[in-house]
Amino acid sequence: MAENRIGLLRWRVQARRHPSAFLLAAQLLSLVLYPLFDEMRGGRVLFGALGVVVLMLAVWVVNRSPAKVWVAWLLAAPALALSVLSVLLGHDTLLVVSSALEALVYLYAAGSLIAYMLGDHRVTADELFAAGATFTLLAWGFAYAYFVCQAWYPGSFTGALRPGEPRTWLELLFLSFTTLSATGLGDILPLSSPARVLVMLEQFAGVAYIAVVVSRLVGLTMLRYGPR
Repeated sequence: MAENRIGLLRWRVQARRHPSAFLLAAQLLSLVLYPLFDEMRGGRVLFGALGVVVLMLAVWVVNRSPAKVWVAWLLAAPALALSVLSVLLGHDTLLVVSSALEALVYLYAAGSLIAYMLGDHRVTADELFAAGATFTLLAWGFAYAYFVCQAWYPGSFTGALRPGEPRTWLELLFLSFTTLSATGLGDILPLSSPARVLVMLEQFAGVAYIAVVVSRLVGLTMLRYGPR
């Protein structure tokens, strides 16, 4: 019994010290698990549940950053409610609205983490985890924006497979990751003007993130652990 309490206490300490690590782990776990139940009948419900967990963790991380947590909750609360309703009722309009709010939550959380990492001249372990979590937050945020764009402007995206059909969520997330990382690897292409504008904004965000935030963390880390 005492060992269980000690173990739980250690988990709480680690959660308080490295909340960004838990957010990053949750997002990567959902990314790995999604293909396993993508074809399942209840796959959408399960992925929606994982999305709710990640969204709650994103709000939790915002609470540790300089950003106002009430803004995150103002966006997250209706996003969570509409997401659950869209899954239960199968209502596409509710899904689009919830996706728009989720895009705002993820982008707001990413911005708050960037402010957190730029807040001082000392690099902590949690800030290094925050660097990875911010990248995934940006990727998720733009993926939701692509989903909304596709709903508002049908035919905004095409692909090598089934070019005339709407792109799946995983395909849009794949497009977001390849665009943000500037790898240029992908078979999903933007066709409409709004879709191309979103892709250009994400390309700019990815380059700026690497040039400003990541390079700063690397430079401060080298100054801290380099030869004295």
